Formats: sequence, C-alpha cells, structure tokens
Amino acid sequence: MDTKKPRRNTKQRQLILEELKKLETHPSAADLYELVRLRMPNISLGTVYRNLELLAESGEIRKLSSGHPEARFDGRTDFHYHVTCAKCGRLEDVEGAQVDMTDLDLKDTKGFDIIGHQIQFVGVCPRCKSMGRTNPAKTLH
Repeated sequence: MDTKKPRRNTKQRQLILEELKKLETHPSAADLYELVRLRMPNISLGTVYRNLELLAESGEIRKLSSGHPEARFDGRTDFHYHVTCAKCGRLEDVEGAQVDMTDLDLKDTKGFDIIGHQIQFVGVCPRCKSMGRTNPAKTLH
C-alpha cells in the first residue's frame, strides 16, 4: 500500500512545468530558474531544483543525464532519443530514430526486471564543427 501523501500542485510547480513545456531545448535547473524568475521574481533556485525532481519522479517531465555535470530536463515525455554534442554539451531531440529492441537478447541483467531503455547519441554539433572543434580526444564517455 502506498502511504505517500498526494502532492499539492503549487503555483511554483505549475509555473516551472509551464515554462519547461514551452521550450524545445533541454535546460538545466539553473537555466530554467532564470526563465521562471521573470514571472516569479521571489522564487529560489532550491525551489526550482526540488520541483523539477518532483515533476521528474511523477513522470510529468524527463530528467536527462547528458554526460555533463548538470542534469537537463525535457518537457516532452513521449518516447524519443537525444543527441549530445561532445564538445559544447548541446542537447537536441532526435526525431524518427527507431531502434528495434525485439532482437536484443539480454542474458544477464543482474536480477533487474527491464522496464525500459535509454539510448543517447553523441556527436559534434554543426556550430562546433564550423569552429573546427572536432578533436575526438576530448569527447564524452
């Protein structure tokens, strides 16, 4: 039996969700904080972080790990992949990519029940390429 109290939908949480859903980018909590402050100047960075975590836990948004120190957040919850620039950290949606998981034969899942998967593509964005930033020695792992 789940004994968690239902979460109130606060004005702050609703505003954070609205602002994130407007974006086609994948902002960090600090980036989103700057946007939200334009409409709610007294909101704290801690409040933004806390509410983003709650929204991600509830499945209303996606928390993305891009290989960089700060998590990024996605207002789109439909199934789609992402591509990250190994040089500048730019993170974009990949449309139309299909990966067939039906042929995947997982023999040893260490006791995990597999409930989903994440694939993230890594490359060099057009801006970094145009600036000659294509040295593969300093890429994400």
